[in-house]
Amino acid sequence: MELPIDHFRLLGVNASSDRQSVLRTLQQRLDRIPDQGFTQDTLQARAELLEASADLLSDETRRQAYERELTAIADNANGSIAALEIPPSREVGGLLLLMEAGQSQEAFDSASRGLQPPQAPALGSSREADLTLLAGLACQGTARDYRDQRRYEAAALTLQQGLQLLQRMGQQAEQRRKLEQDLKELLPYRVLDLISRDLSASGSRQQGIVLLEQLVQQRGGLEGHTDLTFPQSEFQPFFKQIRQFLTAQEQVELFSRWGDSGSATADFLASFALTASGFSQRKPERILEAYERLKNSGQPGIEVFLSCQQLLLGQVDEAERLFDEGADAALKQWAMEQGDDPLARLCAYCRDWLTREVLEGFRDIDVDANLDAWFADRDVQAYIDQQDRIRGRQFNAKPSLEVPGATDTSTAFGDWPSFDLPGSNEPPTALETVEDQDDADDELWDGPRWRLPELQWPQLGNLQERLQGLPSWGMPVGAAVAVVVIGLGGWMALKPRGGELETASSDKVAALVQPEAAAPAAPAAPAQSAPFPLTDPDPSATQLQELLEAWLKEKAAVLAGGAPSESLADLARPDQIQRLQRQNQANRQRGATETVSTSITGFKISARSPVRIAAQVAMTYSDELKTSGGKVLSSTPEMTLRNTYIFGRQNGSWQLVAYKPTAKN
Repeated sequence: MELPIDHFRLLGVNASSDRQSVLRTLQQRLDRIPDQGFTQDTLQARAELLEASADLLSDETRRQAYERELTAIADNANGSIAALEIPPSREVGGLLLLMEAGQSQEAFDSASRGLQPPQAPALGSSREADLTLLAGLACQGTARDYRDQRRYEAAALTLQQGLQLLQRMGQQAEQRRKLEQDLKELLPYRVLDLISRDLSASGSRQQGIVLLEQLVQQRGGLEGHTDLTFPQSEFQPFFKQIRQFLTAQEQVELFSRWGDSGSATADFLASFALTASGFSQRKPERILEAYERLKNSGQPGIEVFLSCQQLLLGQVDEAERLFDEGADAALKQWAMEQGDDPLARLCAYCRDWLTREVLEGFRDIDVDANLDAWFADRDVQAYIDQQDRIRGRQFNAKPSLEVPGATDTSTAFGDWPSFDLPGSNEPPTALETVEDQDDADDELWDGPRWRLPELQWPQLGNLQERLQGLPSWGMPVGAAVAVVVIGLGGWMALKPRGGELETASSDKVAALVQPEAAAPAAPAAPAQSAPFPLTDPDPSATQLQELLEAWLKEKAAVLAGGAPSESLADLARPDQIQRLQRQNQANRQRGATETVSTSITGFKISARSPVRIAAQVAMTYSDELKTSGGKVLSSTPEMTLRNTYIFGRQNGSWQLVAYKPTAKN
């Protein structure tokens, strides 16, 4: 057979190497015997081929003649390349040297042909075993080369060919396992490779979407954690990156299927995709579909989003009611700064919501959040008019609306540096609420329970007069604020970030993207002489930890039947205090007291704005509930918790606002 390689590359020396360098390299190659499990026959053939190359290159006369031959081949215009003729007895040894020289693809192709009839070796022979092993190793090396070139689909196809070959041979179980693992780890790369292709490559892109669904399924859904090799902290930035390559319709179809299967995250994403699609295409029926999906999801904290969708559907009274019901104090304060008319405030928020949260992250959408153009569109007017007639109302408005512009600000769904928290570069936002995931735990979220209202259709009034009565906005929108949806963290923003998927040296998907860094903690400040209430406008991590420790201490005192030594209102918001009172009252009705022990072992600020700070906290925790007679009703042995605490600034002081459990050990 012919090996597509010359003596210099086979031995591993360059054309300028002298005789001593050639002999020294030969000895080094002979000393470094491959240990993958090849038989002695193959290793001996390898050594003989190395020695033959060294003999030629160390003989001055023969070397000069050989170099003239190489020059003639290189000068030949017919595309010929240098090759070495080797006997069949040294075939596997030659292919092994070809692979060692970095030509894994050629070695894999030759080994594959050697295992096919009529060249197939005798069953059970050492040549069959060595060729099969070589095919597996060369396949793995070829896939690695393609991966380094970011040709991820080519790498996957090579691995699949190698697996089929080894399975047919019924050998090399360990090598098959390695190829299967490489193919599995390659899946996210393949998804991005295929989905990022031009829209005209519909077949490849559809295959990428199928693989994306496979990836999500093997993880147990968007919120799943079953794939330990691809944890949520790595999957979410990856998912954020690939969204920018999906069209609005592709996202609608994907997220709707996943939402129908029970994914709360997918329900939100489907609603946002429907809203973006409907707004960009002037199809209000899609806005209605988005509204119904979001409303029926039963998730808390979504009223302000529903209000924006109702505004786009022309249902102003309902939109204002939902906004008033769902907006927190910070959002209402921001809205007041946008104008005196409630409709003007709602329009300002809706425009910012569309710009920051809805219209971003789609391959085929590039429109401005122009409400004037939306309400002036004939199809939109006809739809609203039809819906009003259905409800027994006549609507003949032809609005002319100008809404406030927006500065380059971010909402709580803005940049996404981490899975649980919004970005540290955001402007003041409404404070997060987090879903109570387990009432049995002492330190779980004790914030408000949001309830979706029964939607009604009040009299609309004259929308035309209200819209035309708005001033011509010239002021920029200030700091946009939004309620962070409970339990979804960074999923709601999922804005794309430029750059392609990078190849990780560790072969882990953590290096697929360069995630944004969390905000650095502020320099430690001296402890205050009177620490509470905490009024420092820019508190340090130490001060916030002391605030949290004080709250945990006073909470433990109350549950143990005592009285707090600090004013609870200086430490936490009213809903936190009310939750504590309810818990304490429930214990007393059972004739029991609760002993809670907590100790903070780690505290790191992960997001910061003028009115909101989030911190990742590690602590040890245990509790015991027992009657006055000493009977233990329940207990939690000491465990390690790693959680997120949210602090908010209101009326000049910082308080604990929300809590989100992250992990237990």
